[in-house]
Amino acid sequence: MDIRSEKGASIYTPLILKLYDTWVLNISNNYAWRCNTDNILLPHFKQNMAKSHLDIGVGTGYYLANARKSSDAITLLDLNPNSLAAAKKRIGAHRIKHVLQHDIFTPLPESEKNKYDSVSMYYLLHCLQGNIKEKASAIENASQALTEKGTLHGATILGSGVEHNAFGRYLMKVYNKKGIFSNKFDSLNDLKNVLDHYFDQVNIQQHGVVAVFTAAGKK
Repeated sequence: MDIRSEKGASIYTPLILKLYDTWVLNISNNYAWRCNTDNILLPHFKQNMAKSHLDIGVGTGYYLANARKSSDAITLLDLNPNSLAAAKKRIGAHRIKHVLQHDIFTPLPESEKNKYDSVSMYYLLHCLQGNIKEKASAIENASQALTEKGTLHGATILGSGVEHNAFGRYLMKVYNKKGIFSNKFDSLNDLKNVLDHYFDQVNIQQHGVVAVFTAAGKK
């Protein structure tokens, strides 16, 4: 197991997962990160999700559970078995084709490459250890799951070059100290540079301190 993935994944116990939607998707997104889940993140997810879909860093399965009409051919990928079990139960086992416990810093199995029309990474990158350039291999591995016309989409909380409010600064300090986050030096420009390295078409919009991105035309 890569240490860059282990710390960020280990926090998701069954108890934490029960509190996740309220604390992260509601309170933190609205008041710390200033990026509303239902008005910004969920519509972005729905707009970019295709029929054949891979979700990396599944959380509680919130986005997929609320994108019911988009796909019934879903693969879940996460390092944490608690997250995988919670997401599968919430989304519905009938919609899940494959569940893969895997470290995204490790290359995907050959069976998962060039397979999906969309791949999502929501609130994953800021949990991976290192700076954005050191997280590039995770983005590269995710890109290899896509078909030639497939789209990578996601969102990540930035730590550099953005104005955090008092609540956000407090959470950033605590989370980075505990190793839940590793994003103090993650900037919008660095994220764009990494995505540009692996994709021909990159679009990033900043909402509050969150970068919401799409990338297509994998190189």
